Amino acid sequence: MKKILEHFTNKKNLKPLIIAEISANHCGKKNLFLQTIKMAHKNGADLIKIQTYEPNDITVPSLNKKETKIWKLYDRAKTPFDWHADAFKLANSIGAKLFSTPFSIRAVDLLEKFKVKLYKISSFEITDYLLIDRVAKTKKPVIVSTGMASINEIKNCIKIIKKYHNKIILLHCVSGYPTSIQQANLRRIETLKNLFPNYNIGLSDHTNDIVTSLVAIARGASVIEKHFKISNRIKSLDSKFSIDSGKLKTLCNHRNKIYLSLGDGKFKIQSNEKKSVNYRRSIYATREIDRGEKLSNFNITTFRPTKGIPSQYYFSILGKKVKKKINKYQPILFKNIK
Repeated sequence: MKKILEHFTNKKNLKPLIIAEISANHCGKKNLFLQTIKMAHKNGADLIKIQTYEPNDITVPSLNKKETKIWKLYDRAKTPFDWHADAFKLANSIGAKLFSTPFSIRAVDLLEKFKVKLYKISSFEITDYLLIDRVAKTKKPVIVSTGMASINEIKNCIKIIKKYHNKIILLHCVSGYPTSIQQANLRRIETLKNLFPNYNIGLSDHTNDIVTSLVAIARGASVIEKHFKISNRIKSLDSKFSIDSGKLKTLCNHRNKIYLSLGDGKFKIQSNEKKSVNYRRSIYATREIDRGEKLSNFNITTFRPTKGIPSQYYFSILGKKVKKKINKYQPILFKNIK
């Protein structure tokens, strides 16, 4: 967990975290819920996230047809509070890092009983200052999704959290379910980096593939959150914008390769280049050069490998006299010129 929490305080060359979001992909079945946690861990997720709410944590009891529809939606998608004990027990037993997005004060109170290490604020709750204040008051690190949010709304959210601590990660997010490739707007990651240079920036990806996640990693995203289902046979409220076990494993493997390929950006000779340096050009005689003769375009040129004076000194040595006879195709050495 130490390496994971480092993403909230360190901005230098960290391997991006992969978060598998279960959300409603348990289809209301506790056994499937627990199995999904296992499979997310098995297929490489660094963190596994659930959502802690029941209908009364999100909306009011049904008063009209529209509100009845919303209530029924959240009743289908909920992760019941009484499932949480078994979820955290399972996560601890297999070494998985489980945390949650709470949607109410009582949800935070519940999660605190399980000693969660961090929290997530949903895009829809980024203006719920009451909830944000309660989460921040725990002094646990907070990941904030920024879907639909204005710059000022993001700033206000950060301001509340900063009353208690400064351990924040912002996620670029498009709150469309699913999000099309054309709407992904990954350049906003760079915009968020410029606007909020003190924080690491990631992506909450609601497309139905991993392409945008991989591009985001290459563009410097420090966290990738993807909705996860154990297989494409799962048909849930979230299944259309979720990836299966195979794609999660591929995402984690490609994340590793992309991270390794990015390097540190410094100009230096890589270890596998050291031998190649010897094959740069140096200066050679193109015909026999007598002692005391001047070096000119007519008697020297550059060839590989590096045996004599490096090729960048070509113009510097023109007109210099040689101290001894130099045979054709011999390298020109500094010690042999005046």
